[in-house]
Amino acid sequence: MADMENHLHDRLKALAQNLWWTWHPEVISLFTDIDPHLWRVVEHNPIAFLNRITPEQVEERASELVLHSRINHAFRRLNEYMEQERTWGSINCGNVNYRPVVYFSAEFGLHESLPIYSGGLGILAGDHLKSASDLGIPLIGIGLLYQQGYFNQRLNQNDLQEEDYVDLDLENLPLHPVLNEHGTQLTVRVDTRTTPIFARVWRLQVGRVRLLLLDTNVEANTLEDRSLTNRLYGGDTRVRIRQELLLGIGGARVLQALHIHPGVLHLNEGHSAFAILEEIRRTMEYDMIPFNRAMRRVSLYTVFTTHTPVAAGHDRFSPDLVEEHLGVFRERLGLSHDEFMALGRVNPNDAGEPFCMTVLALKGSRRANAVSAIHGTVSRLMWRGLWPNRPESEIPIGHITNGVHVLSWLAPQMYQLFETHLGSDWATRMVHPDVWEGVEKIHDGELWETHQFLKMRLIRFVRRRLRIQAERLGLKHILKDIDHVLDPDVLTIGCARRFAAYKRGDLVVSDLERLTKLIKDTKRPIQIIFAGKAHPNDDEGKRLLQKIANLSHDKKYTGSIVFVENYDYNVARHLVQGVDVWLNTPRRPLEACGTSGQKVVLNGGLNLSVLDGWWNEAFDGKNGFAIGHGGMHNDPEIQNKRDAEYLYSVLEDEVIPLYYKRDTSGIPTEWIRRMKHAMKTLGWRFNADRMVKDYACRFYLPAAGSTSAEWAG
Repeated sequence: MADMENHLHDRLKALAQNLWWTWHPEVISLFTDIDPHLWRVVEHNPIAFLNRITPEQVEERASELVLHSRINHAFRRLNEYMEQERTWGSINCGNVNYRPVVYFSAEFGLHESLPIYSGGLGILAGDHLKSASDLGIPLIGIGLLYQQGYFNQRLNQNDLQEEDYVDLDLENLPLHPVLNEHGTQLTVRVDTRTTPIFARVWRLQVGRVRLLLLDTNVEANTLEDRSLTNRLYGGDTRVRIRQELLLGIGGARVLQALHIHPGVLHLNEGHSAFAILEEIRRTMEYDMIPFNRAMRRVSLYTVFTTHTPVAAGHDRFSPDLVEEHLGVFRERLGLSHDEFMALGRVNPNDAGEPFCMTVLALKGSRRANAVSAIHGTVSRLMWRGLWPNRPESEIPIGHITNGVHVLSWLAPQMYQLFETHLGSDWATRMVHPDVWEGVEKIHDGELWETHQFLKMRLIRFVRRRLRIQAERLGLKHILKDIDHVLDPDVLTIGCARRFAAYKRGDLVVSDLERLTKLIKDTKRPIQIIFAGKAHPNDDEGKRLLQKIANLSHDKKYTGSIVFVENYDYNVARHLVQGVDVWLNTPRRPLEACGTSGQKVVLNGGLNLSVLDGWWNEAFDGKNGFAIGHGGMHNDPEIQNKRDAEYLYSVLEDEVIPLYYKRDTSGIPTEWIRRMKHAMKTLGWRFNADRMVKDYACRFYLPAAGSTSAEWAG
């Protein structure tokens, strides 16, 4: 009996050690069925879950609920997945199968139990890894292990954001030390003018993909550097350059220590651009060639993805800071200070220009891309100074529009619908438009009932979070009404994002008189769920957030406007799966892509968005709703007023009437027609499998193959 108990516990433990479980609801359901309360207490962390439950308790619950076959089946599926030899990647990725893609990113959003991400950039990186795994593309991720992650958000009595940092318990994470040839944990070293920085290396398994994470909490470091990888995007520019030095140069040295020879270096944003320099150094010393020739060779297999359409969002460092941290490295490259600084300057001769990581990445990569078509245009304009003699159309920055990892964001109930009506193999064929034609086979009533179930689940989740918040703040007068917050029969709008001025999270509340009429309409009301964090140093973003949170406590809007604190992967999952409409109001053209709306489409929600980022490519007039016609006034205030008018008008004239138009059975048939049309036209295009295949075919294969042509010069 004891062997059986340990057998089940060990198999669950094996499942928990690979983040493959995060996109397989049948595995997640095993933990929720064994102890739903404990699963919620440990915040959906299966290792923490298993550390708090005995093998005997697992066996007892498995016997009660007849879980043995389900656990064994999940375990077999994981092993079959890992051992599968014939994949899209094995068939199509030729030379990349011999030398892998190495994907550098400052953050990876894989699941709420591993908070080493802050928002869209990290979620995109996590989705990229998961789809590379599903497709069988040989890829290794490189990142940093933040001991305190990004901050937990708490609102105080005045609705001001407060940041709470909590140390990660590494014992409760699926981390494995990467060992060196002596059997001890691998450590890499990066020298600066002052002190060397040491980092130990961990492995995280994401399906078939390895993610290697560096962590500076080692005794060899100074106290300052032991905390270097404590927080994501925390600290001043000195902390930032040291983190990026570690990510780029340290990350590249991990590859060397493990004898991994990359066929492609993929830099996800400029934070990791120093990896280019370390590859150049290694090439110079190994092949005894000069800097310029080594740089040309490395650029041939380097891919750079830029995500930032705002000039202030690109990292820039002063000459003194660069010399302090890279002076030793510069000397090994044989470059003078001015020559080195020129690598990060648009104008190499401008001694007053700081060192920009994006400039280094663009100069050091042969292939660069933005993350949507409109973002490609913005990026070419932003960086045209690097190619002063070329017309804008010939500036070598293309675009690959982002997509989302479908199985990570699709509600299990929607998955069942798709499996029934799109075919049992739909998930492996989702990039083909014909697969999504099966959406038409879903009965309107069945689709609407599923959507309403997910909406009610979202409302229960929001009420639960509001109760926790009210109890923490001692707001007893709120507690008695929480069960009446939000109405499942009311048109529900989700509005969640980072609170930054250009994202205009307050646009929908800019005319309170008009908004109040919509909320208070007795026949066709609306309700809005807000969520999002402001950067700890962004006071303007915090004021915007406070403005929204204040409104949620106004008696006029009680129960109709809510703010859910601590926006994270889990909150996002509930929102995108349960809202009727996803509202996105960036100031055009400052939204690089914006993938949350793509997740909403998969779950039956509709987008109401400014024509920016992905929505500028996606909207066809019938698969959602548009705010405005794509114009951009020179005066931001006039554009704000114009977009607010467009927003209220489309709500009053299109969204609300369509939602509340019902047939005799109470089904909004025309709304459902739009839901289906959105799935059919967008599901096959805006998923991460399509995105990663685009990277493979357009960038990875040519980059990996081009190195053989280097001999010519």
